[in-house]
Amino acid sequence: MVKVYKPAKVAIVLQGRHAGKKVVVIKQNDEGTKDRPFPHAVVVGVERYPQKVTKRMGAKKLAKRSKIKPFIKVINYSHLFPTRYAFELEGLKGTVSAETFKEPSQREDAKKNIKKQLEERYQSGKHKWFFQQLRF
Repeated sequence: MVKVYKPAKVAIVLQGRHAGKKVVVIKQNDEGTKDRPFPHAVVVGVERYPQKVTKRMGAKKLAKRSKIKPFIKVINYSHLFPTRYAFELEGLKGTVSAETFKEPSQREDAKKNIKKQLEERYQSGKHKWFFQQLRF
C-alpha cells in the first residue's frame, strides 16, 4: 500500500469534534502501537481560524483578528482525508512527540509553541489555503 500520510502532508479531518478542519501530519504510524492498535497519525491543526482583515483596520484590531487556536491530536487514518498540499515543518516536528500526550502541562506547552509558529507562518503570508476555513 502506498504511504499517503507522510510528515508535512495536509489532510482534512472527517469525523469528530474537529470535522472539517485542516491538519498537518507530524508523525505517522502505519501499523499501530500497543495502546492504539490501528493505523494513526499525530496531527496539528487549526481549531479557530484567523478572521478576515482589511487595510482600514488598525494594528490592535489586526493583531486580535490574526490569532489562531491550534489543536494536537492522534487521529485514525480512516478519519482523515489527504490533500495534495504539503506544509513546511521545520519547527513543528520537535514540539510534538508521543510523550506530549502523557501529561496535560506538556500538551499545553506544545500548543503554545505551535500557536506561535502557526501565527508567524500566517503573518508571513505562506500557505494561505491552510489558514482559510474550509467551505462546503
